[in-house]
Amino acid sequence: MDALTLIKTRRSTRKFLQKAVEKEKLEQVIEAGRFAPSGGNNQTTHFIVIQDTAVLENLARIARDEFAKMEVTPDTYASLAKSIKLSQKGTYVFHYNAPVLVLTANRIGYGNNMADCCCAVENMMLMANALDLGSCWINQINWLNDNPAMVSYLKTLGLQEGEAVYVSMVLGYADTPDGLPPRIIMPRKGNPVTYVG
Repeated sequence: MDALTLIKTRRSTRKFLQKAVEKEKLEQVIEAGRFAPSGGNNQTTHFIVIQDTAVLENLARIARDEFAKMEVTPDTYASLAKSIKLSQKGTYVFHYNAPVLVLTANRIGYGNNMADCCCAVENMMLMANALDLGSCWINQINWLNDNPAMVSYLKTLGLQEGEAVYVSMVLGYADTPDGLPPRIIMPRKGNPVTYVG
């Protein structure tokens, strides 16, 4: 499909088949992330690609345990509030049981850390769509960047000293009748444009 259609039809997938992503496809998705723009061409985004079911279960358990300790206030971001409430019920799995979770980490204190990781994840999500894979943006790990239990576990997975996870995404085959990700083009309700000149 042409580039604009690829962009317009990229939608979030939150229900996945328990089917592994082929190595060739996974490598193409990660390579798309590695070729994303970065501030000053620093290329400091660190990709941690998790396919191990036990590790995914541990991450879900740690996130659930740590979110369950939090309190929802009137100022709590809606998605975070939902994560907290579901965790307190004991049923929360932030990664939707997808077969692949990609964490993008970068240097703490580097001014473009979030921007660089965002560019990489968007590239990877577009590549996933091109390869008929579903994907979804994941915020929960970066909400726990100051959490000792989560940070300690992430270090066992390869997170380096002086790094934090800024953006994550899940990847896999969509659990839909045709196995393809949802591709309904949603009309824009916001994102106004002002042309000058």
